[in-house]
Amino acid sequence: MIRRTAALLALLLVAACTGGGDGTSAEPSDDVVGDIVIASGLDVTGKSGIRQQLIDAWNDREAKAGTGFRATLVELTGSADEQRSQLLGALQSGSATYDVVNLDVTWVPEFAESGLVRQLSDDLLDDDVIDSVADTARWDGRVYAAPFNSDVGLLYYRRDHLKAAGLEQTELTGDLTWKGLLGLIDSLRGDEPEGYEKGWTTQLGPYEGRTVGAVEAFASAVPDLELTDERGEYTGDAETLEKGIRELRERTRTPYILQDAFDSNEAASMADFAAGRTTFLRHWPYAYGTLHQTLDENQLGVVPLPGKAVLGGQNLAVTQASPRAGKAMELIEFLTGEESERCLLDAGFAATRESAYTDDTVDCTVAATPAPSATGERPDDMPREKGRPAYARATLLPALQQAVQRPRTALYGAFTQTLIAQLGPLFTDDPPPEEELAENLHRALKKALPG
Repeated sequence: MIRRTAALLALLLVAACTGGGDGTSAEPSDDVVGDIVIASGLDVTGKSGIRQQLIDAWNDREAKAGTGFRATLVELTGSADEQRSQLLGALQSGSATYDVVNLDVTWVPEFAESGLVRQLSDDLLDDDVIDSVADTARWDGRVYAAPFNSDVGLLYYRRDHLKAAGLEQTELTGDLTWKGLLGLIDSLRGDEPEGYEKGWTTQLGPYEGRTVGAVEAFASAVPDLELTDERGEYTGDAETLEKGIRELRERTRTPYILQDAFDSNEAASMADFAAGRTTFLRHWPYAYGTLHQTLDENQLGVVPLPGKAVLGGQNLAVTQASPRAGKAMELIEFLTGEESERCLLDAGFAATRESAYTDDTVDCTVAATPAPSATGERPDDMPREKGRPAYARATLLPALQQAVQRPRTALYGAFTQTLIAQLGPLFTDDPPPEEELAENLHRALKKALPG
């Protein structure tokens, strides 16, 4: 309680002294009483999901205190790129009265550099926030957001497939390498379960999924990979890119990967895996709960992704134009506090605080978790340990702690579109040599991210 109170006081002090960097005051006493509007993408925990439940809990608290403030959630539709465009357009034109925006971790530099969100107190990122996750909220040495829910690539696998193939190793561990994974896939040949087609699948369609898959391969092939500097300018070279492309090609060779993966997204790849078309699946944490609606513990396992896994997630930021910035920061402090993060974890999100995974004195009492399934029709079938998803402490937390970020740049949209387009030929029937792909990608990135 002392830590949370201190963090809140620090937030209010920054609001009062600096506003958003434009000299305006953001003290709660100066706030315009009314609705605090939060713009966010859809909640993967479904209708009336955990995010809305947490907002409802804050609203109940404010109503009892008679403050006159109320939070309202506006969910944006479309793909992540479409949501980003909606938010940028709305904030730049002033056509929407958003007080809080839930930003993908890759958008923070762009929104900060554009002056669309306010600088916040450094104390917001206390020692309980996972270090790798905390870094996603900073830009140019300043804090512009609070980590709300995180994300990281994981490897799901079918225990029943491994058992049916007569393999002794049906319980995988966190020391699995990509060489070991491809070796397991080789071992399945000749003993494939009914419906099986290929070893693994992922999300390599021409959208952000392809960028994530590429960065994971690049970071695995090149230790301490840095494609941009602290200002977001391109610092890569063709030799580095060639190593990454070679790793990506090795992982996606025809004997190993489902052909549909090259056009697949999160929903399609999960459906292929659940149907038994593959034994392995690279996916995000929310798949743990969804897959357990159709597969039981004897069929489904999960371990950290071999090699490097990319960090995802969303961060809450206060808009520059908000007339309720002080109260909006109080709301953010509540939504990202210890108990709220435990609620998010119990509902299937990756929490941003270590206490959610390790501190058994932190319980979720402000929301009715577990949240409904994405369809709202099935009960919660997720295996649990002390209320948490059973894999949370031993698998999810270490994966988050060791995850890598995508390149940090205010021009991230240009980076990802360039990478998606330039890597397209790799997934054709007659891909060009790695050296040619790397040279083309290097030239394109130099143009997209001038340094």
